[in-house]
Amino acid sequence: MAAKAAQEIRLGDLFVREGLITEDQLKEALAVAKTEGYRIGYALVHLGFVQEEELTRMLAKQYRVPAVDLEKVTVDEKILKLIPANVAHKHLVLPLRRVGRMLTVAMTNPTDFSAIDDLKFITKLEIEPVIVGEYTLRKHLEKYYGATEDQQIASLLEDWGEEDVEVIEEEDDDAEYSAIAAEVESAPVVKFINGLLTDAVLKGVSDIHIEPFEKEIRIRYRIDGSLQEVMKPPLKMKAALTSRIKILADLNIAERRVPQDGRIKLKMKNKVVDFRVSTLPVIFGEKIVLRILDKGNLTFDLTTFGFEPKAEKDFMWAISRPYGMVLVTGPTGSGKTTTLYSALSQVNTVDTNIMTAEDPVEFNIYGINQVLVRNEIGMTFAAALKAFLRQDPNIIMVGEIRDLETGGIAIKAALTGHLVLSTLHTNDTPSTITRMIDMGLEPFNVASALNLISAQRLLRRVCKNCATEVTYEEDYLNAAKIPLDWAEKTTFLRGEGCSECGGTGYKGRCGVYEVMIMSPALRKAIMNELGTDELREIARSEGMLTLREDAMKKVERGVTTVEEMVKETTAAE
Repeated sequence: MAAKAAQEIRLGDLFVREGLITEDQLKEALAVAKTEGYRIGYALVHLGFVQEEELTRMLAKQYRVPAVDLEKVTVDEKILKLIPANVAHKHLVLPLRRVGRMLTVAMTNPTDFSAIDDLKFITKLEIEPVIVGEYTLRKHLEKYYGATEDQQIASLLEDWGEEDVEVIEEEDDDAEYSAIAAEVESAPVVKFINGLLTDAVLKGVSDIHIEPFEKEIRIRYRIDGSLQEVMKPPLKMKAALTSRIKILADLNIAERRVPQDGRIKLKMKNKVVDFRVSTLPVIFGEKIVLRILDKGNLTFDLTTFGFEPKAEKDFMWAISRPYGMVLVTGPTGSGKTTTLYSALSQVNTVDTNIMTAEDPVEFNIYGINQVLVRNEIGMTFAAALKAFLRQDPNIIMVGEIRDLETGGIAIKAALTGHLVLSTLHTNDTPSTITRMIDMGLEPFNVASALNLISAQRLLRRVCKNCATEVTYEEDYLNAAKIPLDWAEKTTFLRGEGCSECGGTGYKGRCGVYEVMIMSPALRKAIMNELGTDELREIARSEGMLTLREDAMKKVERGVTTVEEMVKETTAAE
């Protein structure tokens, strides 16, 4: 701050020396600048002591940086999208043009290296500053980017209505709870939360992140697996936001020291949407994540998931067997639960008793007996499984095999005439077998029980509206272990970014799958405890596509991009 003040005084002295202003005018401008939080240049123009053209010319001379007249410049929409509105307002910068990897940016202070570093990080480009008067810049920022965040929030509170949103909740007679609820209900935060949740559902968002920091609150949406910042509500709304969401989710609003989990059920027009709510104490408050469970956007048709023909045939065969085990693997957020629900939907008939143990139960499906795992009261996956075996089940789904006890009971069930479906957190199909044996399960039991293992990832789809052909340097292809002969005969697509995809170049997601069906050769290899690489080679020789090979087929068809393929899959050695 001291350095900034010193710089302001030096600039003021320069204006006096050049005869632009008097000493008295400088003192008055410095006083206004300090009181109102302006820069000295803005204060001088605001007070009418100098013309902004003179000021800009002087600053350009001082900083040895070219000046620009924004009245004569029209900025392309694609260039504006390179710098988010909140960043532009925060640093007082306006992107003007891009040539190759150089982005020309209008700034009031071209020596603000902190701002320049931020811009480099956000845009991944080199920054060339040009100077412009702050008065004009603020006017053009509002013209191109619209109002600041506070003005946007006020606008949202006017636009978002609550008449289409009905909270479905249990009655509560607790007087103190009702008093707190009434206080929060009366605030504008009600309209804000209802509008936020409605907006997220309409945009196909999977998660809403509300994050408190020292001087701001940040709200981000996860769309197609990627987080995007959408707004920063005023900091004074923090307590009311948290309390309102906790009340909706039936959580303890007085408890701020431990994580809490709950659910919100909202009726939006003609459909009911569930939100799974998780709160986590962080140093500046509580971070809240809402997972949107919208049945309307859910499809249980396995044929639309993106399985290649052999993989789909193998998967359908495995889930139609009367007994054995089918495992779906992959990292968090790769769509494992949806695949399992879809598999259950295929076999959900009146003559079949289906039992599931889940943590948490994400979707309620008619005809399936779903049990919520609650470790704190001893209702673990293993305890649920033991109980299932006394309930005359045909098909059992276990949310996740986490330990030897759960794995042992699941394998026992698979070997005694039940079809068992479950998930594991592993990277690919061969490593799943190694993980199970490392867990302490006997190799001969694993080999006998397994019908099929499927590993999966979700890749973002190229936006059809703005897809364009691209080429890649040979060095990049080699570094990513992409065969050059395949690259030469493949047309690569990438989205340029448009209004339909929110400037990302992607819209929607597709699955890539590595499906390993158990053959006599693989069962023998498992019993001999062969390594991951040997198991993979046997499966590939029998027609299995690895995750990378399946992704390459999606790239060939123009469904996704090389970048998505490289990010989510690794090349088989």
